[in-house]
Amino acid sequence: MFGGAACLSSHWNAGDGAVVRWLKHHLPSAGAHRIYFDHGTETLDADYEPFQQRMDEVMRQHGYTDGEDWVTLRFEGADHSPRAWRERLHIPLKFLLGKP
Repeated sequence: MFGGAACLSSHWNAGDGAVVRWLKHHLPSAGAHRIYFDHGTETLDADYEPFQQRMDEVMRQHGYTDGEDWVTLRFEGADHSPRAWRERLHIPLKFLLGKP
């Protein structure tokens, strides 16, 4: 079992949000997990924001507190590429591995 997850540029729109719908019923309750989400605004990431907003609501419904055990960030101008992820990888690492 993992205690944390770094989800960079999650492809939430696959299956018209099928993963978000699944997680709505299967996400573990808050308290023992830390989860990081982010997305850019260019290329594939340009379609992610509405789905990420749905996922953020799922997080709240499961008792996660934004900025405490879960965070979602939006990177203006960032695309869906390993280069973009490399430029911001330090952010989820600090969130997941730093002191809660």
